[in-house]
Amino acid sequence: MRQINFLIIFAVCLALVLFSMENTEPVVIRIIDGVEIEAPLAIELIFAMGFGAVLAWIFSVWTRLTRTLESRQVLREIRSKDERIQELEQDVERYKAEIEVEPEPLSSSEAITEVAMVE
Repeated sequence: MRQINFLIIFAVCLALVLFSMENTEPVVIRIIDGVEIEAPLAIELIFAMGFGAVLAWIFSVWTRLTRTLESRQVLREIRSKDERIQELEQDVERYKAEIEVEPEPLSSSEAITEVAMVE
């Protein structure tokens, strides 16, 4: 993938250089009324491509940052759910232990016998 990216960037830069060499006449750029810049077309194209590359880089960093923040939020939610699951599993184990410790209820004949013995 890196080789493909390199080839694409190389081809674009080579095309820009060849185009710039053929277009050296001065051109006027009006930024706003009263503000004009006169420079060779090649310089203006190189500046515009550089500005576009910087904007693309800033967008890439911003996208990566938002993705990182979203993934951290998801990880926090997963951790809290894992903790809750562990708490619930501990509760289940405690309830099982309580059930095993409690005596079994007496059958009706055993209850009558025990009542008779108490009297």
